[in-house]
Amino acid sequence: MARFMIERRFAERVDLDKATAGQIARINNEEGIKWIFSFLSADKLKTYCLYEAPNAEAIRVAAKRLNIPADTIIEVGGELRPEMFA
Repeated sequence: MARFMIERRFAERVDLDKATAGQIARINNEEGIKWIFSFLSADKLKTYCLYEAPNAEAIRVAAKRLNIPADTIIEVGGELRPEMFA
């Protein structure tokens, strides 16, 4: 599966709980996508999420079902790490 980085901009601070995370996992599973991890901005108004998905549209559909933003979706390729060049 391809990997995608998603930027989400929220109107209010993000406050994720176990129930909401469970709902996200259920809908992602139904749409055939996998949430790998996310970074939360210091002001808690943005997230940067790494997902595996068959395509960007599957991410858009899941976001719409969850009523959460998916402002920017970028397909990303291989990883680069500093130790690879040491």
